[in-house]
Amino acid sequence: MDETAIKDSDKGIFIGGSDWGNSNNWYWKGIKCRWRVLGENNQKPLLFLHGFGANSSHWRKNAEPFAKAGYRVYGIDLIGFGDSDQPSRKRISKLDNHFWAEQVAAFIEQIVHVNTQEKTVLVGNSLGSLTAITTLSFYPELIAAVVAAPLPDPAFMEPVNFNQPAWLENLRNLLLKIFFSFLPLEILVPFIARTKLLRIGLQAAYVHPIKHDKELLRLISKPAQRPTAARALRAMCVGMATRKQSITAPALLQRLSIRRSRSPILLLWGREDKFVPLKVGQSLKKQHPWLGLYIFEETGHCPHDEIPNQFNKIVLNWLATNLADNQQQI
Repeated sequence: MDETAIKDSDKGIFIGGSDWGNSNNWYWKGIKCRWRVLGENNQKPLLFLHGFGANSSHWRKNAEPFAKAGYRVYGIDLIGFGDSDQPSRKRISKLDNHFWAEQVAAFIEQIVHVNTQEKTVLVGNSLGSLTAITTLSFYPELIAAVVAAPLPDPAFMEPVNFNQPAWLENLRNLLLKIFFSFLPLEILVPFIARTKLLRIGLQAAYVHPIKHDKELLRLISKPAQRPTAARALRAMCVGMATRKQSITAPALLQRLSIRRSRSPILLLWGREDKFVPLKVGQSLKKQHPWLGLYIFEETGHCPHDEIPNQFNKIVLNWLATNLADNQQQI
């Protein structure tokens, strides 16, 4: 797909709800994971993967339109987020995109495949996009297509180098672990979660004002106020900072690019994204022409929530074309 700009001409807002679908708990490796589902059993499965600090409720404006278009829609709270467990480093040494990809693959095999053996569509926002790409890379037999809106990774700013001496990598990882061990997250996380700083930071992910969106503020702040939030964040910081280079996004995309056959991937970007600049998406498109890229105008880091009508239309139409099925277009 060629790079295309989408203007925000349709200002209509889809009326959704953060408590969409039927909620359930699923235990994986002894860890409680919250998930939800909406749609008929015999429909093609689609799994929403949320971004950092969010949870499955963040797909409040997307679940119903996708279910009405003929998908059985799932949402999952990645471990450490939402209503899923927030484990300490003693229980889970580190949380990273490979760990979450294992969670997603197990969820598809143990929950989604109860109703169908069809491959699953993954739609992610930010960290959820990185998890989706990781899942596709390691478990291609489970995934039909990936929509990444957008795709972040600090490694995009660094050259891929697999020749780094082991001792240097070990020293770096040790220093990072020491740093995050002493970082006072038990003080910082509750402070941010209970003050205007949370709203200020969240507003940076949006172009349009969110100050009156109490539901959005609640679904983000509630998990951050749990007493276990700081320890889970520490496990994430250590995990993402000390990952092997082979599971960073540049390496994963390179791995996918050399496969003889691969599931289609669509990148979606807000032109005004302050967290992951559009130039990252444009660079990825240049490096990997097989990737699709769509650009939303006057939109930030969360296009699925900021302009849901356009987001839903673009994704559903792209899936209908690229999966060559009879799913309803809107």
